[in-house]
Amino acid sequence: MKLSIGIVGLPNVGKSTLFNALLKKQVANVANYPFCTIEPNVGIIEVPDERLPVLAKIVNTTKIVPAVVEFYDIAGLVKGASTGAGLGNKFLSHIREVAAIVHVVRLFEDANVAHVSDKINPTDDLQTIENELILADLETLEKVKSQKSKVLPAGRQGKIESEKLKVETAEILSESLNKGIPVRNNNLTDEQKEIIKTLNLLTIKPVIYVFNVSEEQLQNKDETEEKIKEILNSVGNKNFCSLHLCAKMEAEIVAFSPEEQKEYLKQFDLMESGLNRLIKKSYEILGLISFLTAGSLEARAWTIVKETLAPQAAGTIHTDFEKGFIKADVIPYQKFVDAGGWTKAREQGMVSTVGKDYVMKDGEVVEFKVNA
Repeated sequence: MKLSIGIVGLPNVGKSTLFNALLKKQVANVANYPFCTIEPNVGIIEVPDERLPVLAKIVNTTKIVPAVVEFYDIAGLVKGASTGAGLGNKFLSHIREVAAIVHVVRLFEDANVAHVSDKINPTDDLQTIENELILADLETLEKVKSQKSKVLPAGRQGKIESEKLKVETAEILSESLNKGIPVRNNNLTDEQKEIIKTLNLLTIKPVIYVFNVSEEQLQNKDETEEKIKEILNSVGNKNFCSLHLCAKMEAEIVAFSPEEQKEYLKQFDLMESGLNRLIKKSYEILGLISFLTAGSLEARAWTIVKETLAPQAAGTIHTDFEKGFIKADVIPYQKFVDAGGWTKAREQGMVSTVGKDYVMKDGEVVEFKVNA
């Protein structure tokens, strides 16, 4: 499975508008009717990183290469999708292909933009999507549970125990799902998580709830945030990850210069755009971090999963680097900046030399030493 994010929600909640804003150009078709998106649009989105221009200036390079996240704009879902309504199984199969979900919920009121159920009820809308994903997972788990009585050949004790654990886990999860509790909210053991990984369940995927608001709701920050909190609490979401933005406004301000954007956003008491906040949250929810390299050729952010060891991090630059890994020089970003580059950082004893068992940390500036 790719480390990608799927943008989902009911038709006409602003998914494609948001996707277009992310791409900073018109890619997805935006229309005032359901299912104007059939196949998912795919976009490679740069992760905003204020550290890279600073590093580039220190090492005197003009080439900056940020980390990226892959976004999918997936077709709108309707009630009954788990049984084939709307785009049904096609929609669900597209969600299975992504590692995490951005669930767009409509909060804005606009008589010119049709709603699939002819009324704005964000609680019902959010629950509709949740229910369809739950129903799809229940169907998957029923297939596993049906194997309970299957007799395996003698001499395959390990396989028997594995299948037994899978069935037991499926039964536990089915019970939770029938109570409206998604798989991600179950306290599964590492062994249980591993045994159901191949099922690619939909409700195990991490979710960011993005509430699409009007500019007026954006200005009424406290009131809007309180309303969002009530919605999420009412559907039983705990430890949720959410944010709100105005997709229409975000799509308009991408044409502004960075300075103009900052000035415009001040009236909403915002330090950065909703898009930047979403991209950063998406990167984090995938469990990703970046290490940095800074040399005369480029300043670059390299994407790794948390808890990655130094040799595997080196392998993201080139596979031969992992095989030939000897050691790595690492320094926290801020210390590198304070020192003014590698030479002075080494002179001041700020650089650590680490080996194969070193766990990489976000934002470290790194130089790898490898066998040629």
